[in-house]
Amino acid sequence: MLDLANNTVQGPARALLADLAGHDQRNSANAMFCSWMSIGNILGFLSGSSGNWHKWFPFFKSRACCEACGNLKATFLVAVIFLTFCTLVTLYFAKEIPLAPKQHKKLSDSAPLLHNHQQTGSESSDSKPLTNSGKSSEVEEEDQVETFNDNPWAVLVNLLTSLCHLPVGMHSMLIVMALTWLSWFPFFLFDTDWMGREVYHGDPKGDAAKVEAYDEGVREGAIGLLLNSVVLGISSFLIEPMCQWMGSRLVWAFSNFVVFASMAGTAVITLISVKQEFF
Repeated sequence: MLDLANNTVQGPARALLADLAGHDQRNSANAMFCSWMSIGNILGFLSGSSGNWHKWFPFFKSRACCEACGNLKATFLVAVIFLTFCTLVTLYFAKEIPLAPKQHKKLSDSAPLLHNHQQTGSESSDSKPLTNSGKSSEVEEEDQVETFNDNPWAVLVNLLTSLCHLPVGMHSMLIVMALTWLSWFPFFLFDTDWMGREVYHGDPKGDAAKVEAYDEGVREGAIGLLLNSVVLGISSFLIEPMCQWMGSRLVWAFSNFVVFASMAGTAVITLISVKQEFF
């Protein structure tokens, strides 16, 4: 539930950022958003690199809860407090101006993605004045569109329908993005475990030496994730100049190749670590 709440907050937070920032400030605001995310990640991974949470919150430790269990409970408590506090601050200070309902015909949520979006706009702007029958049919159609858009399932239906009308390049990009995220999220989940098991040759269920080696590898893995967040904070201010210089397509492709090379480097590190263990 905590992870679900954390991930749910991030999407509306970006949308709220776009609403509050002006048209000429959205790139800078997005860079600032990424920089604050990196600061939060740095603090989080820095705290995860320490195993002293059970000492700072000794009441979490008991006969049924070991040191690792106490550390987990304490970090969850801090996460809940910070998430609640930040959400309340946002609700209090972020003032949104409600948009007035538009009188003209609403477009589908997927209209900007479709081929005929510009054509539809040009035809509607260049069309001749409608007769009374044409106006009545337009009002009826507008009511139907509004009713459809007010349906909770309308956005999902529109998105699924729009997949059939997307350009060919969009399908390829969506597949690449899905596979990229498929590799990226397991990295966050298993990076520390990989460090503890395959780099430091530890075992959380082994003897005392194996457990200590595993814990040390997990802490070093958290430091690695901390450095990853530092790179995120720095690169967030470099994305826009790089896109202006190289183009967004090349920057996106280059970043995917960097991820590929970095992921492949883990296999090389594992082989080197195995050889060192045997020799």
